[in-house]
Amino acid sequence: MTQTEGAPHASLDDLVAVMRRLRDPETGCEWDRVQTFETIAPYTIEEAYEVADAIRRSDMADLKDELGDLQLQVVYHARIAEELGAFDIDDVMASITAKMIRRHPHIFGDQAESPGWEALKAEERGRHEDKSALAHVAQALPALKRADKLQKRAARVGFDWPDASGPRAKIIEELAEIDAATSDEERAAEVGDLLFSVVNYARHLGVDPETALREAANRFETRFRKVEEISDKPLSDMDIDGLEALWQTAKRAL
Repeated sequence: MTQTEGAPHASLDDLVAVMRRLRDPETGCEWDRVQTFETIAPYTIEEAYEVADAIRRSDMADLKDELGDLQLQVVYHARIAEELGAFDIDDVMASITAKMIRRHPHIFGDQAESPGWEALKAEERGRHEDKSALAHVAQALPALKRADKLQKRAARVGFDWPDASGPRAKIIEELAEIDAATSDEERAAEVGDLLFSVVNYARHLGVDPETALREAANRFETRFRKVEEISDKPLSDMDIDGLEALWQTAKRAL
């Protein structure tokens, strides 16, 4: 290492060296050296969300820390891959650098203008065995985000409603099918179809469903905490009318 741990101005190489030491099979950390791609992946997803949360809160100090945590995940996966003889962190950096240059031919090449990010990605997907329009939409994406991406991919080849009235009618249809369901399994499937239809409706309205639901959850939390604050007795002791009155008061106050 060129820097001591915790020293300022540390480089990516320093972090790679720290990870190499943590993963050392004889002298490394007992926890770190037994981790795998599969055990680390949930932390990778969690750190990406924490980056997004810091951005949402405009907390630059927190964002700096969370970006470091996310970078650690990249280094972690790259180190595991290096141990397996698959690739190392330099290969990761080379891959993304080449991809960024390839996807900006109007900057690094001789094209007058960009053919579009999605068009370039589609061209790259065309080189893989899976030729479906839905190829490479990650299973690990949040459900709302994955539904939205699948629908957008299908829409590019014409598999889409012409306007928002189609998905809106589908929502009403799915509600009826939930009412008609005769088993828990069937009901769960119909609720999934309903949620998928709501995502489709949001897409046609130009609303990002993941962001919309996240903000709705934030509003609910803020209002619920206000209800707890202004209530003069435990909420569990109140009837629905009393709770609704407190809820409306909280909405007006915020």
